[in-house]
Amino acid sequence: IAKQDIQRFKKSVYHIEPSCKPMVCFGKIVQFQTQFKPRCDHKKCVRVLLVELQGLFGVPQLTTKEGFYCLTEKCIQKADSLVTEALSTSRSRKMVEIFDELSDTLCQVADLAEFIRFAHPTVSYSSAAEHTSLAISRLVEKLNTNIKLYEALKGAVCCNDSLPTSEVDNLVGKLFLFDFEQCGIHLSEQKRNQVVELNNKILCAGQQFLNGISNPKIVSRSALPEAVRDVFSSDGDKIVISGLYADSSNPLVREMAYKIFLYPDQNQEYLLNELLNSRNELAKVCGFGTYSERALRGSILNEPRNVMELLEVVSEDIKAKAQFDFFDMSMIKQSENPSTGPLAVWDVPYFTQKAKKERFQVCPKEYSPYFSLGACMEGLNMIFMALYGISLVNSEIACGETWSKDVYKLSVIHESEGLLGYIYCDFYERNFKPNQDCHFTIRGGKVLSDGSYQLPIVVLMLNFSLPRWSNPTLLSPNMVDNLFHEMGHAMHSMLARTRYQHVSGTRCSTDFAEVPSILMEYFASDSRVIKLFAKHFQTKEPMPEKMLQKLCASKRLFTASETQLQIFYAALDQNYHGFHPLEESTTNILALTQNKFYGLPYVPNTTWQLRFSHLVGYGAKYYSYLVSRALAYLIWQTYFKADPLSRIQGEKYRMECLAHGGGKHPSDLISDYLKVTPTSQTLAKALNNEIENDQYYVAQVTKELHI
Repeated sequence: IAKQDIQRFKKSVYHIEPSCKPMVCFGKIVQFQTQFKPRCDHKKCVRVLLVELQGLFGVPQLTTKEGFYCLTEKCIQKADSLVTEALSTSRSRKMVEIFDELSDTLCQVADLAEFIRFAHPTVSYSSAAEHTSLAISRLVEKLNTNIKLYEALKGAVCCNDSLPTSEVDNLVGKLFLFDFEQCGIHLSEQKRNQVVELNNKILCAGQQFLNGISNPKIVSRSALPEAVRDVFSSDGDKIVISGLYADSSNPLVREMAYKIFLYPDQNQEYLLNELLNSRNELAKVCGFGTYSERALRGSILNEPRNVMELLEVVSEDIKAKAQFDFFDMSMIKQSENPSTGPLAVWDVPYFTQKAKKERFQVCPKEYSPYFSLGACMEGLNMIFMALYGISLVNSEIACGETWSKDVYKLSVIHESEGLLGYIYCDFYERNFKPNQDCHFTIRGGKVLSDGSYQLPIVVLMLNFSLPRWSNPTLLSPNMVDNLFHEMGHAMHSMLARTRYQHVSGTRCSTDFAEVPSILMEYFASDSRVIKLFAKHFQTKEPMPEKMLQKLCASKRLFTASETQLQIFYAALDQNYHGFHPLEESTTNILALTQNKFYGLPYVPNTTWQLRFSHLVGYGAKYYSYLVSRALAYLIWQTYFKADPLSRIQGEKYRMECLAHGGGKHPSDLISDYLKVTPTSQTLAKALNNEIENDQYYVAQVTKELHI
């Protein structure tokens, strides 16, 4: 019951003896265990549980779904007040402080609502959250067209604020101004309206494209060879193919699934063209030559030509290494069945996994007993304590604070600084839960007006099986990598101590945002680290050294061909977002790009690009994964390879890298921390060196273990 009703509940139902005291304080469970005297004369022993409801994430308004409407109205009122302050000639705060509070006001509601819309299992809650998301989106659109607000900001940024500003103030102010101008606020009224219209077209085309990505293909049974008809789902005389069946041991099944599932789709092709053309038109209206040029401004590589230079240099450097990977896979295929033909694109996932299982005996079922969720969390806690002096403490959750009973909350506590923030862990499978691993920022950190710090709040969402009576939740090696990856994002949010929430934690350049998470994968792949926490859940015995070596080697197998695939994806993304009109259809561009950058040829009459969801979320920025991976490798090699648990290097990484969030230009941050300039050539060399080291490591383990 709500706190305000507790006293009324006491008075109307029970007379409570003065000697009766709650066992636990308000805000948790208030439990009385004593003799009560009801107002009638009956005497009996009763137990009363009074539970104070708290809202989602501790937000008081969200004890019910109706609270979203209250939260929305409160946000709108506060935003109006901050706009009035920004436009006032007698304001007493820096313009950047007002804008950051405005941004924080909007983000705290929008980010929370968007997460609840995405994750809450109750439809009425997710619908109310969606209503709030749309309302805040409309408010943001209104603010983005407020010319007086833009001119006030521009005056403060370009002509000096009326109050003294620091270097960080100036950088964040420029970021706000850049975001404003990305929306075309500096253009004529006609062009501003055009920008709004184009953004709506991009949003609609992108959403519809995503909706169609997973649509199955339905074909007549007679269209398939008789030998594989019963493998796929069927509906009468129709066969339903809903994926690539990449893990099937039958080569004909893999081939048929690939060719049919990726068969051209006119509607998807139309939506992709709408998306690309609208993005190009938006870039032109805003004064850019291409959409890629617009998307890359302010990033590490900054310009499309630098991205293409990186992709082309790495592609040439690793071509022979990738061909060696494909030759290796071809030999496995021939040994399995000499009559099945040459290696094809639909074979790569299957033979990659087959090589790991057979060559290194890495079977998830054999490794999972050493990776209980509890052991992995202890491992993360140990790493973070060693590097940063912080611990992850499981904290009590108030009634109504979470969206599912399986969610738990971690307090991130520094040994001397105290509480740094909260991580809500939504780790377990449940009906209708989105099947993706991701990190959500619910509230960014920032310095408040009284000098205290607004603690960041994040959610980590993964999909592990629930513990059973016979054993705890056990993770596969791949799940361990995902857990460490997402926790890397969380630590970026927790350890960034930025003055402004607009640049807090992961709110930084896209090609730097993945660095902390990929770096954590190196910890999850280092035998010295793994052996500290990987213990059998029953015997508590550590993972045998031979198993450990095989696991680490399997993670480094075929990295050249995998990198080549990522280069192909990134190059395709750049080609689609380059100069328009496109010289060819998106399918012809796919074929040309694949044949140039990937070691296996394009399969005629397939349209893989129509299933490529990252074209929506990472338009012109898919290359970011490669840049982040190169930087994470350089950080690992420079500072952590010698001693993965060095407190000195952990503190240096925290203070010089994580603490800045997006409050320092990523190129300057990397140059100061790594003492190298992150050029295309530098990054390409790092990627090539990593592949060479991986191949050497695999060869050494193979030799030592006589595989």
